[in-house]
Amino acid sequence: MTASALRGTSHRATRPVSPYETAKRATDVVVSAAALVVAAPIGAAIAWRVHREDRGPVIFRGLRVGRGGRTFHILKFRTMTVGADQLGLHVTPGDDPSLTGAGRFLRRWKLDELPQLVNVLLGDMSLVGPRPPTVWDADHYDDEQRHLLDVRPGITDWASIRYRNQDTMIEGRADPHAAYFDLIRPGKMDLALAYLRHRSYAVDLGILGLTALALVHYPRTDELLQRMVTSVRARV
Repeated sequence: MTASALRGTSHRATRPVSPYETAKRATDVVVSAAALVVAAPIGAAIAWRVHREDRGPVIFRGLRVGRGGRTFHILKFRTMTVGADQLGLHVTPGDDPSLTGAGRFLRRWKLDELPQLVNVLLGDMSLVGPRPPTVWDADHYDDEQRHLLDVRPGITDWASIRYRNQDTMIEGRADPHAAYFDLIRPGKMDLALAYLRHRSYAVDLGILGLTALALVHYPRTDELLQRMVTSVRARV
């Protein structure tokens, strides 16, 4: 399936915007705008470091599939050597030689994701929601998984917390793509679909709280995540 063919695969019906969606979008705009202002000095320091390492571009623009199957460019601080995105890899092991020194640090602390606050402000993404797939990944969606395209993709969700170290999970694998499909993708799809079925403002706030804990490497993050997912799934 091509990128253009993905349009129309979403099952999102035309309907009035719910109070939850209104509150969610308002929160996205307020929080992302405030965070961009507060994080501006950090962003400037990161930009200087990324450019200083190899004089290449600071921002990486990756093609992703968003709500309704429409493609957009996700923004990240560049973590790989210039041109690495042309090598055909759709997942990146933590030991990939194309990762820069600054890139390894940024990925460890998820600082490469900061520019996605601009995507949130523009409306391409939300703070919380299923991670936006590459066209390659979306091509492998089954009918149920295509429902993930009914909503705005997010910076974080249950799956991104659970698999926050996915780079290290596929290190040393002869075929990173096969390792991703075997070890990571099934669990990510399960959690993403569970979020889609049970999403609410309270769930979103809980995910943001867990994301904060994950960012500071709190050791009980996975335990708290499992408790939350089990509790939410048990609700009728």
